Amino acid sequence: MKKTSLLLFAILIATVSLFSQEQWEMLFNGKNLKGWTKLNGTAEYVVKDGVITGISKMNTPNTFMATKKNYGDFILELEFKVDNRLNSGIQFRSNSLKEYQDGRVHGYQFEIDPSPRAWSGGVYDEGRRGWIYPLDLNPTAQKAFKANEWNKVRIEAIGSTIRTWLNNTPCANILDNTTSSGFIALQVHSIGKVENEGATVQWKNIRICTTELQKVKKSESETAPEVNKIDNTISEKEAAEGWKLLWDGKTTDGWRGAKLTDFPKNGWEIKNGELKVLKSTGGESTNGGDIVTLKKYKNFELSVDFKITKGANSGVKYFVDTELNKGEGSSIGCEFQILDDNNHPDAKLGVKGNRKLGSLYDLIPAPENKPYRSNFYNTARIVVKGNKVSHYLNETKIIGYERGTQMWQALVNYSKYGVWSNFGNAAEGNILLQDHGDEVSFKNIKIKEL
Repeated sequence: MKKTSLLLFAILIATVSLFSQEQWEMLFNGKNLKGWTKLNGTAEYVVKDGVITGISKMNTPNTFMATKKNYGDFILELEFKVDNRLNSGIQFRSNSLKEYQDGRVHGYQFEIDPSPRAWSGGVYDEGRRGWIYPLDLNPTAQKAFKANEWNKVRIEAIGSTIRTWLNNTPCANILDNTTSSGFIALQVHSIGKVENEGATVQWKNIRICTTELQKVKKSESETAPEVNKIDNTISEKEAAEGWKLLWDGKTTDGWRGAKLTDFPKNGWEIKNGELKVLKSTGGESTNGGDIVTLKKYKNFELSVDFKITKGANSGVKYFVDTELNKGEGSSIGCEFQILDDNNHPDAKLGVKGNRKLGSLYDLIPAPENKPYRSNFYNTARIVVKGNKVSHYLNETKIIGYERGTQMWQALVNYSKYGVWSNFGNAAEGNILLQDHGDEVSFKNIKIKEL
């Protein structure tokens, strides 16, 4: 190759390299916090040697150092190091609005978690829905965090797709359209113990790319298992895995009254993508009545989002036999209890709390310390593989049991279901949403047959 050609080739490579670098913008100038503003709390942030250090403080809520500029679609990279006494996070597509809890910061958060739980890289919805991608969904990623070292973060937010990496390990992969734009912020979490005051979290090399993202983003092969949070939809990956909508978000197709041939004419409302049982007397199936799927299911994974009002009672039942109990009251089946534990009297009945939220109603209690978010939608998930059944609340397993055993029969005999022959042992049954006379809303009702 001639010297002239070599020179032109070198110039071309340098130009391409420069163009690639120019796609990135530094969000932190390494000298001061110009372009950033502190929100909500009073924890201290200091800048030294190209590093932002957040210092924990007693008697203050979560504190955030936020960009003054908002970002929609972007790829964000940075490094962090955290004291093992302190939880922290990186906010993105987040907001602080006067009309929302008087300016409370809310939005997506890349979790920084040095605790044994090891959920760094998961995604939490700060000030709103709570966990939307805990790393129980991707246990491999729990090994990515490096204690007492600098860790490299990558966040891709492009359209409704949010993906995260920690030290080049894929962590979260979410489809969600709740918020399309907002600021980026560095969190110093509140603390409850004096001995944790002064614990620090540090950030450096904060840069963002907002152009030609399709060229810069990682490939689909470098990603974590997907979670779809877009209401009443099935993604391509979900469809490939066998998931189907049990409720389409618009009609009554696929459902009927538990004691009817058609869908109830009153007592239920479909509006704005929600299926709502309306408030009536508080009695069991005294208004529109329970509704059930037309189809029966055997081995399956069922996911249902629900939101309860104050003092409300309802439930999701499975292995339902609508031929039992033709009289008053609810149809008979195993029940994932939905209840306002603090304001409904049923929480104090039963045995050891087995009528509280998430319990296998009247049979097996859910733990007291469960990941429930009041005033928001929560996700109930039920997994059935033969006789083995699990209940999950917001992706955390809260109950596991096995039907058809001596222990199972003993539980049934001691419960209100002892009067029903062979209760809970059917090979298949309908899925039911309960009308217990209180307002409860449902959406994102999905099933995968196993």
